[in-house]
Amino acid sequence: MSKVKRIAVLTSGGDAPGMNAAVRAVVRASVYHDLHIYGIYRGYDGMVEGKIKRLEAGDVANIIQRGGTILKTARSEAFRTAEGRKKAYENLKANDIDGVVVIGGNGTYTGADVFSKEYNIAMVGLPGTIDNDIYGTDYTIGFDTAINTAIEAVDKIRDTADSHNRIFFVEVMGRHSGYIALHTGIGSGAGAIFLPETNTTVQELCEHLALSIKRQKLFNLVIVAEGNQNGDATTLAKEVKALSPEYDIKVTIIGHLQRGGAPTAMDRVLASRMGHSAVQSLMRGESGVALGIINDKIIFTPFHEAINKTKPINKQLIRMAEILAM
Repeated sequence: MSKVKRIAVLTSGGDAPGMNAAVRAVVRASVYHDLHIYGIYRGYDGMVEGKIKRLEAGDVANIIQRGGTILKTARSEAFRTAEGRKKAYENLKANDIDGVVVIGGNGTYTGADVFSKEYNIAMVGLPGTIDNDIYGTDYTIGFDTAINTAIEAVDKIRDTADSHNRIFFVEVMGRHSGYIALHTGIGSGAGAIFLPETNTTVQELCEHLALSIKRQKLFNLVIVAEGNQNGDATTLAKEVKALSPEYDIKVTIIGHLQRGGAPTAMDRVLASRMGHSAVQSLMRGESGVALGIINDKIIFTPFHEAINKTKPINKQLIRMAEILAM
């Protein structure tokens, strides 16, 4: 027996390529199982403000290839308050909605965890963030697209770096996680990678650059996560220039390019699998859980674990990157 009859779906926090594919899967799986499905616009803000619309299969046609999110997204201050969550609950009940699929990161999960404990609404989360830093899943929706976008940009930077015998510091996203920087660095053949999880110093980098020059390596690419504990790309470049003024140094910040663009095939398939499984889990009566994929299998992690446990970065990959950068 189905545990829910009317499902809503929202996207919250930072947008990520593949969110539309996930929304599409949730909508069409719901329609297939004869469930009423609603879209909540602008995340938790839309839930508080009652921006809720019934969706049909045709409403999600031609969106699987689109970046961003057709449901829009926002960070909601109102939902952080008890009064705001009460309004959100009243709006859901006015539409007889008894289950919600939330797509986002840790902040999104935190809101869903609190709300599901306060009110009798089933909540299931999908990991939609380019940072790939959510515990309980090998990959998050948007990560593969983000690193492919970053690598494509770095490949073009490599051409000019080689032509002019320069050192390029390239900053990628990752305030608290180095997944994007690590995978971009490995995939682009970078000479050095700075991550929030490591404590590489400028002095160590200068020593590495000096060795590269001795081996007649004509240029270097240094990938820097924006949350690197020893400074961002601009800061590191200035410090290296101060220590070694003979270097021709340039800085490029890829920035929000990593959030946009059509999702890769991997992100489209990942999001579709997760969206379809989210509907099935609500029908089984699941609630208060985040859905993930580990070793290619769908798994469920309680919200409080997904929020509070840290997803460690692969130290073997870090070591491999150091060896291959020689």
